[in-house]
Amino acid sequence: MRIVFIGTGEIGVPTLQALLNSEHEVVGVVTQPNKPVGRAQSIEPPPIKKALAATKMRVLQPARIKEQTAIEEICALKPDVVVVMAYGQLLPREVLEIPKVACLNLHASLLPRWRGAAPIQAAIAAGDPETGITVMYMDEGLDTGDILLQRKINIRSDEKGSTLHERLAKIAPEGLLESLRLLADGNAPRTPQDNALATHAPKLTREDGRINWKQPAEGIERRIRAFNPWPGAFATFTDKNGREVRLKIFAAHIVDQNGKPGEVLCADKRGLIVATGERSLSLYKVQLEGKAWMTGQDFIRGHARLFEGKLK
Repeated sequence: MRIVFIGTGEIGVPTLQALLNSEHEVVGVVTQPNKPVGRAQSIEPPPIKKALAATKMRVLQPARIKEQTAIEEICALKPDVVVVMAYGQLLPREVLEIPKVACLNLHASLLPRWRGAAPIQAAIAAGDPETGITVMYMDEGLDTGDILLQRKINIRSDEKGSTLHERLAKIAPEGLLESLRLLADGNAPRTPQDNALATHAPKLTREDGRINWKQPAEGIERRIRAFNPWPGAFATFTDKNGREVRLKIFAAHIVDQNGKPGEVLCADKRGLIVATGERSLSLYKVQLEGKAWMTGQDFIRGHARLFEGKLK
């Protein structure tokens, strides 16, 4: 079949590569415009375009896919199927109606659980035992279309946002290729989602990474893992000059001690232990603004006098 792939994020790269190496013909790719990246704010193409650097694939980068010019360019490619994964924009009805066979979306959760932009982080933070990839028929809603196929994986006890992202990226290609086979054979199922079971995972901002020390240690520890690397869990403290300093937290483990939420219970060779709403956390991988990451013990050795016994 003739395929148009629409995607932006790194998670979609293995699926695009699988399509390029399959019996199907990828006739065009749509991705987001090049954007400034990193501290230097250098202009770079999105991961999907980078993956096509060695090919002659036609790549469209409209600022808004709902623009009439973009719709006409996609229509001119005459796709049988449009495949969408981690694109970052909702597709208008005019695009959904272009393909002859179907417009499919690959979503990184077991829908209807965790509709929205941040399903990977949401699943870890909630303590879900499993997640997966859902291949669904697209409609105009946010991840509300009928389900064609799902592939499940367990969420590990030490899972981070980055590792789950990689694992889901690896299972997505097989799920899509099986979906395309079912469509070609005329045997593709179509199961409506149960909206009563829907949960939502909205787009994250940096501020979402701020730790609320009143929460139980177990929940905070999951959020630290879920938000690694983005948006990054953090707390703040006031230094001796009265300045608020941000401390990023990349890893922690639960300790059976109690105290007032945010209170630093230990800041010595044993490490940095902070009380939560229930039990405590030993912070063993942290980073000060503008510095390299360090262990909790190294932080204490060099910076213990920066704060006065409380993280906010």
